[in-house]
Amino acid sequence: MASAIRIRAATGLFSLSRAIPKAHPTSHVVALNNFLCQRRLFSHSSVLEADVIVKVPEMAESISEGTLASLPKKVGQQIKIDEEIASIETDKIDVTVSALEGGIIAEYFVAEGDTVVVGQNLARIVSDDGAISVSNAVEEAPVLEQNSTSAEPVHVHPEPTGSIPEPLKLDTSESVTAAEPTSKPEKDPSQAKSTSTGPPREIRAEKMTRMRKTIAAKLKQSQDTCASLTTVQEVDMANLIAWRSKYRDSIAEEHGVRLGYMGAFTKAATLAAQQVPRVNAAIDTEEGIITYRDYVDVSIAVSAPKGLVTPVIRNANDLSIVELERQVASLAKKARDGKLTMPDIEGGNFSISNPGIYGSMFGTPLINYPQAAVFNMNSIQQRVMAIDGEAVIRPMMYISLTYDHRLIESREAVAFLNTVKKYIEDPSRMLLV
Repeated sequence: MASAIRIRAATGLFSLSRAIPKAHPTSHVVALNNFLCQRRLFSHSSVLEADVIVKVPEMAESISEGTLASLPKKVGQQIKIDEEIASIETDKIDVTVSALEGGIIAEYFVAEGDTVVVGQNLARIVSDDGAISVSNAVEEAPVLEQNSTSAEPVHVHPEPTGSIPEPLKLDTSESVTAAEPTSKPEKDPSQAKSTSTGPPREIRAEKMTRMRKTIAAKLKQSQDTCASLTTVQEVDMANLIAWRSKYRDSIAEEHGVRLGYMGAFTKAATLAAQQVPRVNAAIDTEEGIITYRDYVDVSIAVSAPKGLVTPVIRNANDLSIVELERQVASLAKKARDGKLTMPDIEGGNFSISNPGIYGSMFGTPLINYPQAAVFNMNSIQQRVMAIDGEAVIRPMMYISLTYDHRLIESREAVAFLNTVKKYIEDPSRMLLV
């Protein structure tokens, strides 16, 4: 009887222990995480008064939006005053956005590739006064993950039963058969075909930049609008080559300018445009107006990483060859570095293109509409020429003028090229005007 009572009591205690819920081993971690989250949010809100909001700046009169090209700094990194925080690509230029104050980047309101408009919020910078609070808030984030992941896992132990299960007997032949897949996965027929016929051929799609889209539209507009015609002439480069070789070192020492051929050709084309005014003019058929200019602004075609750009040399008629060389070099560097501004590319009376630096022997470029002409230089080639009845090898260059025939007549285009030829074959003539 006593033994039966003891068995009943033990059974009741065992059932009671099963009914009492056990505390989860990770409950203290959850409570700690909630506390730390509240602490982090409190620290985050305590620095709002020290925030500096960086906005999209005014880019140009005709540009109101652009594409966010890059964000050089990451959230949490230090940034100095006037340091680049974002780069915005527009239809014509790249705009660099600089930090108004130094501090730590707290957050970005946009991502790379987003379209942004003037005045839109770009980023939030916390000044040095609130930098410590933000850094503490950033450092606390990994602690939460570390604590949650470092908690000991809950092990569930099966309750013992009165009988011990018999061990399972496995049939080796059946288990092997079951492990094998019922059907082999089919191979991609395109892959099988590429491996059987040769190495795979890949295709890569790339989204067009805003600048590339604008260039494509402008070139097509020029092709559809202008009545383009091209006239060609050839120039003996012997005297200009000798002139450059003679003065190249002295000019580099005195003026710090590398003397090339662009300065001489720009000067010759400027003088020719003054003698043939329609090359320097513009036409508006809708208004029925031809606009003549008494100044010469020359657009220089430069191949930039994002496409062809045409920065402008203002009042080229007042500049010397050395000054023109300096201007060409400066604008070309700004174009390659993506530092051109709207004033650098606005306007221009006619353009000069030099595909000769890439080895082009001859070409017919498209007009940079609404301009009316583009002067084209090409590479120097050694050719046999007849001089005074004798065959002589001379360094020759083809030059051309593509012009809008609605405004410029063929005789004017020929006169322009002959004037350039005269100055290039005898560079000292340019000192007489």
